[in-house]
Amino acid sequence: MIDLPATATAAEFWEARYRDTGRVWSGRPNTFLVREASGLAPGTALDLGCGEGADAVWLASRGWRVTGVDISATALERAAAHAAEAGVGDRVAWERHELGQSFPEGSFDLVSAQYLQSPVALDQQTVLRAAARAVASGGTLLLVLHAGWPSWQTEPPFDAVFPTLDGVVAELGLAEGEWAVGTKETVRRESTSPEGVEGYREDHVWRLRRHAAASA
Repeated sequence: MIDLPATATAAEFWEARYRDTGRVWSGRPNTFLVREASGLAPGTALDLGCGEGADAVWLASRGWRVTGVDISATALERAAAHAAEAGVGDRVAWERHELGQSFPEGSFDLVSAQYLQSPVALDQQTVLRAAARAVASGGTLLLVLHAGWPSWQTEPPFDAVFPTLDGVVAELGLAEGEWAVGTKETVRRESTSPEGVEGYREDHVWRLRRHAAASA
């Protein structure tokens, strides 16, 4: 955990998380984004909690025009550099938001929130409902969240309430008959601790499609 005073804000926590170390993430796109979005026709995409930009860069490289959002200015600087190095800097716009307090404007053909979970304050329900509202007619909402601690995590570092498959769908407050569920599943994957202990972790994956509005 980051050594910050108890009064530190979410913005201070995440800025310290990125500023006080080198690259935090692998630089590779999230597995479930690749699995679920590879078959979608490129359009406009919103990547919530984009971190150092791997997902946004992957989408841009496949023809999407992407808006990447994060709370950390340092993360966004690294993301922009990654996009430039990959030759897709002109296809990605970067915006700094503290989700739950502010949210990007507009609607998008794909809204992706990968592991939008935090050890500090985050109004997850408000953010996910805003994510659903931002999906354009005929568009896709893709959510991935950890379902629990890794099997090797014997002493959780902080209190956390993990989601359920049905619980998240209910919390989204989706209009009846307006959405179709494409994926709703729990996936177990291999996970190794920083000390090399092998184990597993379970993730929940949801892919929902908003029905296209009927032509007038």
